[in-house]
Amino acid sequence: MSMVGLRRVVEPAGVLPQAAWRLDASPEIGPDETRIRVQRLNLDAASYRQLAEKHAHNGDAIRAEVLEIVGTRGKMHNPVTGSGGMLIGVVEEVGPESPLPVKPGDRVATLVSLTLTPLRITDGLAGWDGLSEQVPAEGTAILFGRSIVGVLPDDLPPELALAVYDVCGAPALTDRVVRGHHKWHGQASVEAGTATDRVTVAVLGGAGKSGSLTLAAARRAGARTKAVVVNEAERDALVAAGLADEVAIADARNPVAVAEAVGEPADVTVVCVDVPGCEHGAILATANGGTVIFFSMATSFPAAALGAEGLAADVTMLIGNGYVPGHAEFAVDLLRQVPAVRALFEARIAAD
Repeated sequence: MSMVGLRRVVEPAGVLPQAAWRLDASPEIGPDETRIRVQRLNLDAASYRQLAEKHAHNGDAIRAEVLEIVGTRGKMHNPVTGSGGMLIGVVEEVGPESPLPVKPGDRVATLVSLTLTPLRITDGLAGWDGLSEQVPAEGTAILFGRSIVGVLPDDLPPELALAVYDVCGAPALTDRVVRGHHKWHGQASVEAGTATDRVTVAVLGGAGKSGSLTLAAARRAGARTKAVVVNEAERDALVAAGLADEVAIADARNPVAVAEAVGEPADVTVVCVDVPGCEHGAILATANGGTVIFFSMATSFPAAALGAEGLAADVTMLIGNGYVPGHAEFAVDLLRQVPAVRALFEARIAAD
């Protein structure tokens, strides 16, 4: 069990690193570990939103709390949202028993959450103004034998690759679920491609990073796509991108508004909104026998489970865990093949 990082757990004893309150982030590695020289963090959207709202978008205060969390816990694990993010850096040392396919000098992105990654910050985040999710940083991070890591592609800027890798589980799982629904409906639904026989996918938060990739994945899998966004600016950007067959404006926290915006209930509804309270709208907008995928760290399992029960909704609910085999390559391929997705990502990075 050493490859899951148990030796790094300081407290409480007997839990895995993600559930631990505090990790040992010392840079000396064990035989199955890999040390990364950190260059940039990408904070989870729900975590960053919580910190920004708590500190009224005061960058200095946000930076100070991130440093406090990492210094106290030995990892970036927001105690309010329970989420973290991911990072990019350069491999410094690989233990002799590590199975990870990397070598010293490789520039990589960690494809596991910062909530379970031992992390040490050495520069006080001096290069970060606290006003964006992407955080220039210096320090070290430790990967375990059971961790997931990807070598950064040469044809993408590091900031763009990091943004894609941060949400790469969403499009891959959506592709799997949509293709499963196609099989259930019959192969004719893929081949005929008419509005009445295609699987319908609704994406709440369709203009964001995970939302835009999810729309592209659903369309490539043969689905008809609907997007729900929060304002006119996001609607206009998504309409211009052409990723959705329909785009509507609604507050994802308002169940009735979401259901009205989606219209005919969707076969698959994907939640890519980084605020709490979106569970009931997603359930109400999904047809009986359909599937709801929650791809937000702000999701409440009790609210989802009890809400579905209260609505007598016969839906399958999935918590996207961020990992599907081949998910990083799948997302990067979408970015390369769908220029509109890349444009949305680049615009978001520029705005940050």
